[in-house]
Amino acid sequence: MLRLVLPKGSLERPTLELFEAADLAVRRRSDVDYRASIDDPRIDEVRILRPQEIPVYVAEGLFDLGVTGRDWIEERGAEVVSLGVLPYSKATDRPIRVVLAVDAGSPIQAVEDLPAGARVATEYPNLTERFLLDHGVKADVRLSYGATEAKIPDIADAVVEITETGRALRAAGLRIVAEVLSSYTELVASKEAAADPAKAHAMHQIRTLLQGALDARRNVLVKLNVAAAHLDAVIEVLPSMKSPTVSQLFGTDGFALEAVVPKSTINTLIPELKERGATDLIELPLSKIVP
Repeated sequence: MLRLVLPKGSLERPTLELFEAADLAVRRRSDVDYRASIDDPRIDEVRILRPQEIPVYVAEGLFDLGVTGRDWIEERGAEVVSLGVLPYSKATDRPIRVVLAVDAGSPIQAVEDLPAGARVATEYPNLTERFLLDHGVKADVRLSYGATEAKIPDIADAVVEITETGRALRAAGLRIVAEVLSSYTELVASKEAAADPAKAHAMHQIRTLLQGALDARRNVLVKLNVAAAHLDAVIEVLPSMKSPTVSQLFGTDGFALEAVVPKSTINTLIPELKERGATDLIELPLSKIVP
């Protein structure tokens, strides 16, 4: 039913890992094969292509469904239907930022400080030109095919580049002046596919699986036992999606509790639960969370 296109390059590994976690494992003959398959009745065809190309191919209806970044959707001006953000990138679950950067010693402190005709190197010429014009700057925007940060100061006066943490830019002796765009990975569809009830239903189901796998990464299941005398004290600090599951232990006045809790809090939560009377604590990983 669906023709799916996934990103090659830096997003390839985290995307394939996400699909596998969602029980939509991508199979191909080798790591360099551009054709693949998913053993799922909703997906007929899978291609793995550069994320720069994906928005255009989906907009043209060559594929029904694709995964790409908001940065490339904006750069290519592609008219696609966003089915939602998938909060992951090549190294973290934070968005990437498209930023304007200059040499650390440059007197430029704001976008408006760029002089007319300033040389700006970037892999995002359309996005960059629109951004600069919106700030009243008419620059000489030059397409870069990589190693963009190395072009300052001899080849470019400024760059527009992507970063997750800013560390690589600082290491190259650059300073961020402004953020052009904050970009998450997105699941996008062609307008034609989104208007087809059967395809729209299938795409929604796939989106549910992917989001469930992402939500599971940020949470764990905690199970514990507690005596009746300590039950209220434990529940007071035990977070959960709605409310903890509480079951009485057979033949005792104790209770068994379980709750889904944020993984980021588990290092402080478990000791506090123990101090409040919890025993037999177990932390378990989750595969999916579907509210």
